Amino acid sequence: MKLTNEPTMDYIDDYNNQESTQKRKTIRLVILGLVLFAGALSYIKMTHETVSDYIGTPDNPGINVTPN
Repeated sequence: MKLTNEPTMDYIDDYNNQESTQKRKTIRLVILGLVLFAGALSYIKMTHETVSDYIGTPDNPGINVTPN
């Protein structure tokens, strides 16, 4: 059974390197933006890596994990 009204892949804009220059530019800008965003997040994570989970005080030191 052959469908006569079925579109072929050649009619799709992005098939077989037929996309427009505007679409290529948009995709490149999105990828560049995501790479820059990931770089900014990596920089922030690397520079603020001195997090201390210790919540004890000298009066109430919390759990003593030193061996006896």
